[in-house]
Amino acid sequence: MSEVLALGEVMLRLDPGEGRIATARSFAVCEGGGEYNAVRALATTFGRRAGLVSALVDDPLGHLVEGLVRAGGVDSTRVLRVDPSQGARTGLNFVERGYGVRGALGVSDRAGSAASRLGPGDVDWDAALAGAAWLHTGGVFAGLSPSTTALAEEALRAARRLGVGTSYDVNHRPSLWRHRGGAAAARRTDLRLAGLADVVLGALQLADPRLRDGRAEELATPEEVGRVLAGLGERWEEGGDDGDGRAPLLVSSWRRVVSAGVNDWGAAAWSPATGAVVGPRLDGVAVLDRIGSGDALTAGVLDGVLTARAAGAPWDAAALQRALAHGVAAGALTMTTPGDTCAATLAEVRALAAGGTAHVQR
Repeated sequence: MSEVLALGEVMLRLDPGEGRIATARSFAVCEGGGEYNAVRALATTFGRRAGLVSALVDDPLGHLVEGLVRAGGVDSTRVLRVDPSQGARTGLNFVERGYGVRGALGVSDRAGSAASRLGPGDVDWDAALAGAAWLHTGGVFAGLSPSTTALAEEALRAARRLGVGTSYDVNHRPSLWRHRGGAAAARRTDLRLAGLADVVLGALQLADPRLRDGRAEELATPEEVGRVLAGLGERWEEGGDDGDGRAPLLVSSWRRVVSAGVNDWGAAAWSPATGAVVGPRLDGVAVLDRIGSGDALTAGVLDGVLTARAAGAPWDAAALQRALAHGVAAGALTMTTPGDTCAATLAEVRALAAGGTAHVQR
């Protein structure tokens, strides 16, 4: 049985290494997807039993993705297999890592993917969530199509009914909403779905529309992120922003892009029980590949939430600070390896969270 489930799309990532997409003659292949990346890190780094709810085409490309998912320690028995004669396909994501003044670039090719065709009624949630403690989904999956938006809502409501914890990562992708009403429509959807979750990642994007599209670095410090989250949480408790008076744990990363190869990195959070809590700040993090670092942060935070939930321990500022420290460390380490997924060990995460350095380990 899986302890943590992700509802999301997994694409094939095609990486030209240090080169450009337009001039590449070969690509390295790996898998990736916002919701999946988080639970894969929970499996490989934090030792949780993870599973995926999604759809893949029953053809060689779909089999390649599924093999990569299984190799990443994530159970694929809840993945629906789609007959290729139905016209569905496997989503592709071409990614340039960037270098110096040239930023990272992602070019997705996912229209008509198998996962984008999922909708309400396609998943038996009573069966899928049996034995699970947590369900994670987010704005990438919800943004694929009107039917995936509806399925994400169905999943979150089913999890709440069954007593399964939930998280929603806003993870706004402007390209997914270009023909669906733009940022305003995405924000309305994200607010509705986030209101069904116990933990909201990327919550800063809900606080102010100007902070969407990856512009959170306009905030000067992680402390400022914490203050913005506190304001959002207080409005949520009052029933504003479409809230119902039940405020979730709100989490956001903070990043200052010095160059494609150097980022300052941190995070902050707010909950009704703790108020604003600021995680460690790591300045001058050397970046090989920044894609997936926010998903690794999500994994570190959710691991802390799951630990406290299983122990019946109170969720206090010290517990939230530890979870943020592990998330920031996991995200920083993810930036040091190619691909979307976190390749760090739990020992490495704990060492960095405790103030470790990059000295050679012998």
